[in-house]
Amino acid sequence: MVEFNRKKLSNGLTIIHEKRDVDVTTVMLAVRYGSMYESEEEKGIAHFMEHLCFKGTEKRGTKEIAETLERVGGDLNAFTHEEMTAYHVRLPSEHLELGVDVISDIFFNASFPQEEVEKEANVICEEIKMYYDNPRAHVMEKIKENLYEAPFGLFIAGSEENVRSMKRDQLIEKHRSIYIPDNSVLCVVGNNEFSDVIKFAEKYSNIIRDGVRISDDLEIKERIEKTEEKRGDVLQSNLAMGFHFPKFCEEDRYAALLFSTILGSGMSSKLFSEVREKRGLVYSIKTEMDIGRNYGYMIIWAGTDASKVDMVTKISLEEYKKMGNVGEEELEQAKVQVIGSHLVESEGSNETAINLIMEEFASKGDDYYEFSEKVKAVSLDDIKKMAKNADFSSFCLGP
Repeated sequence: MVEFNRKKLSNGLTIIHEKRDVDVTTVMLAVRYGSMYESEEEKGIAHFMEHLCFKGTEKRGTKEIAETLERVGGDLNAFTHEEMTAYHVRLPSEHLELGVDVISDIFFNASFPQEEVEKEANVICEEIKMYYDNPRAHVMEKIKENLYEAPFGLFIAGSEENVRSMKRDQLIEKHRSIYIPDNSVLCVVGNNEFSDVIKFAEKYSNIIRDGVRISDDLEIKERIEKTEEKRGDVLQSNLAMGFHFPKFCEEDRYAALLFSTILGSGMSSKLFSEVREKRGLVYSIKTEMDIGRNYGYMIIWAGTDASKVDMVTKISLEEYKKMGNVGEEELEQAKVQVIGSHLVESEGSNETAINLIMEEFASKGDDYYEFSEKVKAVSLDDIKKMAKNADFSSFCLGP
């Protein structure tokens, strides 16, 4: 039986905790603010703030932040998502207090030194170029743009123009107004008592700060676009087909996951069997899903010869529509696969912390533990209903 706990501190900070027997703990502190909440003019500011939070605080310099955790075997990182920005450290469970201390410090007290703002703008611009130079990464960004109107459809890191125009005053004002306890969740997964988690949270995250309460719901405008791009430096066409799918807080998301698994997850999937094994048109073809509280989509990605793009598109769409003919045995096999993958993923404390926070932001964290039951409840009719919605966006980068 999983031991899960939740408490909201008097300053508004929500704390969630999963007790484990393994002596490794993940401490993750996340704010309900990501790329989804940005205007077109500020696109990239959440990601920029994430980078800057590592560049020093009122009591620690950049090097001290890393050394403090590395001395005890810990590793520190962060990520910017559409709906949240999260900072996490994984370290031996006996050093829980240190983990909460450092994470709370960089999260709430980042100082954004002027010289670091200028340097990090250059770093992020190089990151943007890196994604552009990677054909598969570029295609995955462009298909999102074809599925959703701006500003949501735009790249999380923003544009070079946006990044270089952001000033320290703008960044720190946004940080102080958004990074408030009432917008945040502290998640601890590891071999620690909940009483200790609360004690250290009250000691190191006892921040009283007014700011902007982030709304749970936003209107994100969907669209269907089909575009392509030609480059002289690629030899293979990278194709992405995107379908609007159920959102994170909708019950149909479990059917969507099974649908995606049967269609394009692994070498036993329908797409791999039909497009690669039977016809030899690709080396790789797969489905991927990205879902949040306010959006959801599935992508079919394939790498193929430029002359075969139309054929791969046609066959992939046919296989999508054939999902309406899935049988009971296929569905049950997919349930075993999905539940098994979930169990394997949940072995990692980092992965569990991410999922618990996403569930907490969407509704409540302990919904995470109902995953298997929700998957088992999906019916054939649920899958067949999804197969009827075959409208898709596409983007192809080719030679």
